[in-house]
Amino acid sequence: MAVFLQLLLLFGSTVEAFYIPGWSIRSYADNEQIPLLVNKVYSDNTQLQFAYFDLPFVCPPTGQRRYGGLLSGQNIPLNIGEVLRGDRISASDIDITMGHNNECSYLCTRQISRKELKIARDMVRDGYVVEWIVDNLPGATSFVTVDKTRKYYAAGFKLGFTDTSSGRPRYYLNNHHTIVLRYRKAAGRAGEQGKKVIVGFEVYSKSIGLDNKRLESGCPLSLHDVDQNFQLYLAPNHTDAKDPERYAHSSYQPNAADEVIDENDGAMLSIPYTYSVYFQEDDTIDWSRRWDLYFVNQEEGSKIHWLAIINSLIICGLLTGIVLMIFAKTIRSDIRGYKDAAAEEGKARLKRRARKAVVAAGSSISAGSVGPGIGNATPTTSEKMHASSVGVGTGGGLLDQEAGSVEMSALDADILTSEDEAIEDVTGWKLLHGDVFRKPKFGSLLAPLVGSGMQLLFMSFSLVLLSAVGVLNPSYRGGFISFGVGLFVFAGLFSGYFSARVYRTFDGLNWRRNMFVTAVLFPGLLFSAVFVLNLFVWAQASSTAIPFGTLIAILMLWLCIQMPLVYVGSWYGYVRIGAWVHPTKTTAVPRQIPRQAWYIRDIRSVLLAGLIPFAVIFIELLFVFQSLWQDKSGYYYVFGYLAVVSVILVLTIAEVTVVTIYIRLCSENYNWWWQSFIVGGSSAIWVFLYCIWFYFAKLHITGFVSSLLFFSHSFIACCVYALLTGTVGFLSTYTFMRRIYGAIKAD
Repeated sequence: MAVFLQLLLLFGSTVEAFYIPGWSIRSYADNEQIPLLVNKVYSDNTQLQFAYFDLPFVCPPTGQRRYGGLLSGQNIPLNIGEVLRGDRISASDIDITMGHNNECSYLCTRQISRKELKIARDMVRDGYVVEWIVDNLPGATSFVTVDKTRKYYAAGFKLGFTDTSSGRPRYYLNNHHTIVLRYRKAAGRAGEQGKKVIVGFEVYSKSIGLDNKRLESGCPLSLHDVDQNFQLYLAPNHTDAKDPERYAHSSYQPNAADEVIDENDGAMLSIPYTYSVYFQEDDTIDWSRRWDLYFVNQEEGSKIHWLAIINSLIICGLLTGIVLMIFAKTIRSDIRGYKDAAAEEGKARLKRRARKAVVAAGSSISAGSVGPGIGNATPTTSEKMHASSVGVGTGGGLLDQEAGSVEMSALDADILTSEDEAIEDVTGWKLLHGDVFRKPKFGSLLAPLVGSGMQLLFMSFSLVLLSAVGVLNPSYRGGFISFGVGLFVFAGLFSGYFSARVYRTFDGLNWRRNMFVTAVLFPGLLFSAVFVLNLFVWAQASSTAIPFGTLIAILMLWLCIQMPLVYVGSWYGYVRIGAWVHPTKTTAVPRQIPRQAWYIRDIRSVLLAGLIPFAVIFIELLFVFQSLWQDKSGYYYVFGYLAVVSVILVLTIAEVTVVTIYIRLCSENYNWWWQSFIVGGSSAIWVFLYCIWFYFAKLHITGFVSSLLFFSHSFIACCVYALLTGTVGFLSTYTFMRRIYGAIKAD
């Protein structure tokens, strides 16, 4: 345990020094243009994202040539991970030149109708945040800690804000953006040539109303003294549906609910957009550490992460002690007792065989002396000696023979009684050696599930490992999802191999059919669920929707790459390797299973067993949920802690499943194949219940589609988790079974 803790500390320190390395350095010379890319808008209150240039109230691209031959509005090529996470990156018209400060530049004036105004108001009300990108850094809002000792970034900047001071909410749009780029001298030869690297990208947005004085260029006369913010408001064309002229000459204004507005009346609202650019030299930030500011505010949670690890280690340590006690004392003593009983039974059988041989010999001699006894003939001396040695009298004839037979019967009864007592010592799991490896019902379904679980297990642990060592990080945008898709497709080899071996172990005959089910069952259900959800998102015109071309690409990856890999793995596992050989033979007639105790019945044992692995991960699960659902502008980066917790989770699931199945075996219940898989994945039930609690207690998601996306994605994630952990429970239990019943056979 001490060695394990030392390795744990070493791994944690390595991850902390590694967690966000640089991806590729880009240096800029003075007067060189720097492209500003616009991406999307997103909100913590909804699951729907939108491409920035798809918004009807922002400046549309002009198509002018920008840096590197890009045209404004031109889409940047994206990897599959960026597309799946909703990114839609395009070049903008904002002009940024290295080293040139720009106090104000006019961008455009956008005319919007009442319908487009309503969209803008709704998005400001929902708290949407804008993401711009410069040199692969997302534009950030700068904050300072309460003690003013540290500065940190929150990715993105507000689209607008809501003012409720007057009682009724008023919505304001931020139409001026101040861009601050922090830079330092580049290292090496590029620095000697006077080039610089960008180490920070900050955006400060401001709302400037139409009543503020403006220059001929369209810029405000003063950016510091703003008299009025830009309100998203157009005077209604009607005040009351029943009497439009009722309040025409009155100071009273009706509520918004009473207003009847014609969205096609032709009224337009003009929105002027301007921006400023400033460069600030900052030698305190290294280029390789420029992402640190995005995580400074999250470093306070490191103590909680260690608390989660300590909590997990305590639970896992207790379970390990229980398992070791079962192995070292209970099972070992049971096996020793079984061996002793078997030895006594063997001795009793030898004695009984020897005694029967003696009785048979005595009976033949007695039968030969019956005639002389009746005829008063006198036996010879040798006959007397032999008769006395077997306990048969020489002068009694038939009476002496009957006495000897009675004596032999009593002796045989004593032998049988001792044998029965030895057999009575063999109870519990030892009685099931002829039934424990009996193939389960619906084994043709269990085999593909185990194969899919191994596929997910390989993908998940590879992703966590690559993220922990820093290969996958936020600077590689979309890399986590892209690698996940690639690893999942490649892991079709493992899926086919393990599914085929389990299938053949269950005496399956049609391995090609099993291969097809393995390749289609889980990926097919997953693809179908994503496609159906995509229809709802398509209807909202959200960038969260997966484009049709990407769906076709994913379909081709599945059918043209993964399925052949599953075929290869299945052929190798079924034909070349074959089934696992059980240590004991299965009897023809199954045993009758006695009535089970209440705490080991299916539903109760599943819920109780699943609670322990959930207790191992629920603290770290909170950070994951906050990153995914509550704070989409942040990045989950503590993969080192997650890797340690994942290893502890796997050990805990294996131990919980082994203990649960061992208790069932002691109750003479040999139906463990499906039970081990279900118990291993049972903590997914608690995780889904935790998702429901998190939705109502922590989130403020509104709208049917957003709620549907949350619960659907949560359910899919829990199914993936159940497959993964269920496979861990199944394989660990099978290993346990081979170990204990193999020890019995070895005797």
